[in-house]
Amino acid sequence: MRIAILSCFYPFRGGISQLNAAILQELGKEHTVKAFNFKRQYPEFLFPGKTQYVTPDDEAVPVESEALLDSIGPVSWIKSARKIKEWNPDVLIIRYWVSYLAPALGFVARHMSKKCKVIAIFDNVIPHERHFFDKPLSKYFLSGIDGGVTLSPEVGQDLEELSPGKPKTVIPHPIYCDHFGTKMERKEAENLLGLEHGKKNLLFFGLIREYKGLDILLEAFNLLDDSYQLIVAGEPYGSFDRYRQIIDASKAKDRIYLFLDYIKDSEVSRFFSAADVVVLPYRSATQSGVSATGFHFEVPIIVTDVGGLKSAIEGPGTGMVAAEVTPACIAYNVRRFFADTRAREGFVESIRKENERLSIGNFCRQLVQFINGISL
Repeated sequence: MRIAILSCFYPFRGGISQLNAAILQELGKEHTVKAFNFKRQYPEFLFPGKTQYVTPDDEAVPVESEALLDSIGPVSWIKSARKIKEWNPDVLIIRYWVSYLAPALGFVARHMSKKCKVIAIFDNVIPHERHFFDKPLSKYFLSGIDGGVTLSPEVGQDLEELSPGKPKTVIPHPIYCDHFGTKMERKEAENLLGLEHGKKNLLFFGLIREYKGLDILLEAFNLLDDSYQLIVAGEPYGSFDRYRQIIDASKAKDRIYLFLDYIKDSEVSRFFSAADVVVLPYRSATQSGVSATGFHFEVPIIVTDVGGLKSAIEGPGTGMVAAEVTPACIAYNVRRFFADTRAREGFVESIRKENERLSIGNFCRQLVQFINGISL
């Protein structure tokens, strides 16, 4: 089968680009696959982080792709559709996560040949940070595809709401983290991060955005005793001032370790190797690539009961779920986690089983099965 994938690839950085590369590589084992990339994903003035692109320090593995699509350049939409169509794919896979990209991606989807199946993989149908235009733009995109794959049941519900009857399936977010290396000795990791030994280490990892609730975790950490340490690792999207104010006012500020940069692949291992537990205090969510990374390093997760996080953690028994998105409830579950050694051991055993079920190989096999089941 000839499979075209239209999304962001190297030199764009981040989890979406990394998963795209893993899907490209895995599908390429049995199919002819080609990556079609963005030429410009977001105008710089709309991008809240430091850069959209990998830097030499990131040590990212290059991925061969053809950079064509400019999200705000309609001429490039025409060229992209023509180039992909000329490659003559049997299927075009488009990754969809934000409605801003719907006009460009929807245009390309509509201009494939009639014999080409157009399948979307949805991180979100409606983004976390919502706008009045999300639903109409997403509906425009949805009307141009033949089927959708969501990474959690909750996103599947959003897809059904906006496009009833559209062929769809849920394939859980895969674990694809070999590029992050293997787990190192805890003491070595703590030394690299400058942590005190013998503490209970909590990890908040990933891009710092309002919906991810770092402020809630900082308030929760202030309720814990001095046997705990908090590691915050990730690049802020926007100002960090509000979080800094909470930290400066906290009695626990000397036990909060900040690494406020994009974490390059070769350094990811040290954060998860030092951690006893990953905490995701999200206000809203669909699924999380951070939990997949935690699973890769066999680190249990504490999540809030939002979106698809509960089903991904509570069902397989890979961590704990805070019933309320409040500092008190998160602090309670952190204490409960460390109080039960047997439960922690059970979480790690369950993670090992999930790592087999959620492999990138299984993900791509289910994806191909879904594609083959679509009739034009």
